[in-house]
Amino acid sequence: MAFEINTDFLNELKLLIDARNSKQVTNFLKELHYADIAEIVEELDFDRAIYIIKLLDDEQTADILTELDDDTRERVLKGLSSKEIALNIEELETDDAADIIGELPEKKKQEVISHIEDVEHAKDIVDLLRYEEDTAGGLMAKEYIEVNENWTNLKCVKEMRRQAQEMEKVHTIYVVDDDSKLKGILSLKSLLTTSAKTPVKEIFDAKVVSVKVDEEGEEVAQLMQKYDLVVLPVVNDLGVLVGQISIDDVVDFITEEAEKDYQMAAGISEDIDTDDSVIKMTRARLPWLLIGMISGTFAASIITDFQTIMKTAPALIIFIPLINSSAGNVGVQSSAIVVQSIANKSFKGKLLTHIIKQLFIGLLNGLVMASIVFGLSQLFFHTELNISITIAIALVTVIINAAVIGTLVPIVLNKFDIDPAIATGPFVTTSNDIFGILIYFMVAKMMLGF
Repeated sequence: MAFEINTDFLNELKLLIDARNSKQVTNFLKELHYADIAEIVEELDFDRAIYIIKLLDDEQTADILTELDDDTRERVLKGLSSKEIALNIEELETDDAADIIGELPEKKKQEVISHIEDVEHAKDIVDLLRYEEDTAGGLMAKEYIEVNENWTNLKCVKEMRRQAQEMEKVHTIYVVDDDSKLKGILSLKSLLTTSAKTPVKEIFDAKVVSVKVDEEGEEVAQLMQKYDLVVLPVVNDLGVLVGQISIDDVVDFITEEAEKDYQMAAGISEDIDTDDSVIKMTRARLPWLLIGMISGTFAASIITDFQTIMKTAPALIIFIPLINSSAGNVGVQSSAIVVQSIANKSFKGKLLTHIIKQLFIGLLNGLVMASIVFGLSQLFFHTELNISITIAIALVTVIINAAVIGTLVPIVLNKFDIDPAIATGPFVTTSNDIFGILIYFMVAKMMLGF
């Protein structure tokens, strides 16, 4: 059963911490998973959180640090000395250690690295810090099992035992040549069912999927999904094995990217959460709100230009919210589908083909919605017949336009190397606000003879 924090538990723990009853606090937490302790730490104020972090052993603390959210981890790391951080880092695998050190200011980063006693571990961490965090190099760990293709099974087992001591889990055995170039993988079944004197090159599988260090994280995720991989080997430009990426790191990456895309689609320009400061949240949200305000001003100016029509046919005013909301919804739906297709690399075919398809989809949806609106305008609003027809035709036109814009915007943004996730929010919404109103009154002008 999953652990759940409740008020009584937290209050009792706070009392024990305030009393500096280290034995009771340790007993309180000893049966909990480190992810649960991390959740508890996030619920505590700074002083109590630091007390727990410093009380637990280095291995527990190291695991807890990896589970904390970014803001809490930043606060906790500020409360620890460089030496204390280094002691915790040594208990982590290189990828997790590099992620934590990478969040530190440059001066403290160097201090922490200098305090790491395991020189090889420190070198591996420094090597990982060279890569962008959203690339294969930034996601990989330096811990993996490799054997030489010229070894016998017996030597493989001996070497694997030695290498495995530095690893928490062993998923795959990689086979390399004398130049450390990746040749394939060796299954445990092959190792156990062949003679101890059999050379590895006679039994390893040469069909191995790998990725280069500078490959984008999205590509890594797609490869692991496509081939149902638990781990993925990483090679440099020469084909030399330099690390491996595990599925848990890819899941974290996908989650972070999904959160980022969701916020971007909502018009939030920075990665924020509810615990961030008012200034930071305002800074992240204000730019797109201002753009929306400007587009609203344009829409208002368009309405002003058609005052004569509105005075003659005031019923048109009633349906302005309907036009705007319909255009916005259709546009967001269309762009969301395209953004998803671009993200998973399934967007194929000619642009014109997609545009024509959206025209027919918009037409079909528009006809259904226009029929309903026509009926409502006649039955409940008692609108004149010619105005009801005008509204229905305008609605179909607006929906077709919104579907096309929703398709085009993310494609164009992607062509200019701009994250198309932006398209599902502000770009599509603001453009449809303007074009929707303009089309609505232009159709009304033509249909009603103004």
